[in-house]
Amino acid sequence: MELCLTHGDHRPDPPTQAESINVRHSGFCQRQGVFLIACLASIVGLQSRADDPPRFVVPGHEQSMKSLEELHALHAPQAFNACTLWDGVLPHATLWTGPVPRQRYRAALLARPIDRQGYVATQQHRGLAHSDGWPFPSWQQAGGKGFHFSTLGDVWALQIFNLQPLTSADGWEIDGATVAGIDPVRGLMLQATSDVVTITTPPFRCGTIVAPFARIEWAARGLAAESRPAVSWLLEGESAWSPERRGEFPRLAAEDGLTFANVPLYRQPAYAGILTRYRIVIDHAAGAEIDLKSLITAIDTRHPTNGSLFVRASSDYFNWTADLPFLRQNIGRMRQALHFTLKEFAVREQKHVWVRWVGHDGRSGLDSLPDGTTKPRLGLGVGNNYWDLLPFGGHDAYATIYLYTALRRMADLERAIAAHPAWGIPGDGGPFAADDLTALAETVRADFQQRFWSPATGRFVGWIDGEGKAYDYGFTVMNLEAIDAGLPAPEQARSILDWLDGKREVEGDTSRGADIYHWRFGPRSTTRRNVETYAWVWSQPQLIPWGGQVQDGGGVLGFSYYDVMARLEVNGPDDAWRRLEEILAWFGEVQAEGGYRPYYTKPGRGTLQGGGPPGGLGFDQEFLESVLVPQVLLYGFLRFRPTAEGFETHPRLPQAWPSLTITGIHLHDRVISVTAERGGQVQINDVGTVGGK
Repeated sequence: MELCLTHGDHRPDPPTQAESINVRHSGFCQRQGVFLIACLASIVGLQSRADDPPRFVVPGHEQSMKSLEELHALHAPQAFNACTLWDGVLPHATLWTGPVPRQRYRAALLARPIDRQGYVATQQHRGLAHSDGWPFPSWQQAGGKGFHFSTLGDVWALQIFNLQPLTSADGWEIDGATVAGIDPVRGLMLQATSDVVTITTPPFRCGTIVAPFARIEWAARGLAAESRPAVSWLLEGESAWSPERRGEFPRLAAEDGLTFANVPLYRQPAYAGILTRYRIVIDHAAGAEIDLKSLITAIDTRHPTNGSLFVRASSDYFNWTADLPFLRQNIGRMRQALHFTLKEFAVREQKHVWVRWVGHDGRSGLDSLPDGTTKPRLGLGVGNNYWDLLPFGGHDAYATIYLYTALRRMADLERAIAAHPAWGIPGDGGPFAADDLTALAETVRADFQQRFWSPATGRFVGWIDGEGKAYDYGFTVMNLEAIDAGLPAPEQARSILDWLDGKREVEGDTSRGADIYHWRFGPRSTTRRNVETYAWVWSQPQLIPWGGQVQDGGGVLGFSYYDVMARLEVNGPDDAWRRLEEILAWFGEVQAEGGYRPYYTKPGRGTLQGGGPPGGLGFDQEFLESVLVPQVLLYGFLRFRPTAEGFETHPRLPQAWPSLTITGIHLHDRVISVTAERGGQVQINDVGTVGGK
């Protein structure tokens, strides 16, 4: 084991407390393992094995640590999802805890679909919009049109919209093929009799603004390699099909099976107005079998955060595991995703994420009327991230936070790759220059501090729409995430925490002072009432009381992680510990009454979201991020950072803690325990190999 004493931190404007320790992996801990085991046992009286669950040990605070372990054990078993939305939180919270999260995320990240341009698919579940985006808004909610010859797997189609599959091809115009039948799995089955097959829908009517994509689910067997399928369209008042109006999509082979094609018609210059028909044209098709399961007008429900989150999750995985075969397989995909993000959102030119996708320019999907009601603006206000009902987008502060972290992660990774040619990492995907990414990250940080800061409220706005309007509903979570990422200037970070602590109040806010922590476990997600800025599908927000929705004065437990981390960064460990103690006191009361659901059945305590019904508080079921809270001990007070070579630790302990020990840390091929003492000494206990061997 090689120890290298350093000072400070890699983050901008770091707080300092004591010496930091840098540990690089070279026969990890084996030469001093016996000494360290004996030393650790004498300090904390604790023995651990490689297959034991993680433990948190602070002498004199046993009950608090037991509550943290209980909170971790409650949420860790469910803390996995292959959806890209979770890439920023769940790998971060679980990869260090054992082999199972490693296995799950290795498989999920390597299998994550990335299209030819570099967009990383969301993969939440099947929906009725862009197949690689968020499942909704659906074409029904958009006033669009869908033709389904099979609804197999479309749970929402049946349960929510009672959509019945078509039983005939009446009204369709099919040339160059015969109809072989309609199958409940394959949909409309066609046998090509000519070189060119055309499939024309019955007439319909909808605006192109709610149909930026034509989404086709189809299969083909026997198409020639030269085939270039395409979809064309007619606008209202037209009868002639123009050969120039075509959006191509990839040819399929037999082994592809049923596959989605999301055809970006919005990129075509003549695509504007009222749609009346689609026509699919398949060339070089003679003798082929073609299945058409569905053809719909699709809202662009892609998330601009996906590429950044994928880079973060992949770098998390590699830093925790040192899995070189994974990196060799995935590095090209990581680079491709980041190249796409930088180009698609004009990052080098704009110095932030600028989302210009149809429906994503940041304007509200609701028109507020004088009588207090709202009118939907179909096609506007499409969600962009975790807060799927809010129209982040345009000049997007939230997406810029994730981009900033991705730039820094990729810079570190490219630097490590360059330093270790023996790793054999290929140049797939267009390698980045590490120093260039670092410089770009600093440019983004400087722009963020200026562009998104509101001097009037002393906090960051969520986004600025295409018309120049900034949206500030007191986004507590976003502001705290920005601090954790290292984006604000010191005086900005101080202003944010002074607002949350009630040391200053923001005029016009619904929640001020102590009420910001009304839910006790953390701040309200927003502090200003919002009844006018949503996706159009959330059409009557005024009917739900303040605090009755997680995005409007409610709260999400998992994001209390960022609250504690921000306090540690700005106010120091004592303030962070006070906040964590409040969270644990609340959790103890909740558990004493049987858990979240029994506790919140009592009137006046708030309403829970989960499993479908809306509510103001998020703890369980789909709120997988609750597992984040205990991680403040590892990433916060211990300030443990896995690296490609080993780890760094920069402990910052509260005055009341004589030491902090965390056991069961799975790092690379070892399982270790780490103890940090108030005096600055750090002890490492090499427990065994990953998997308990």
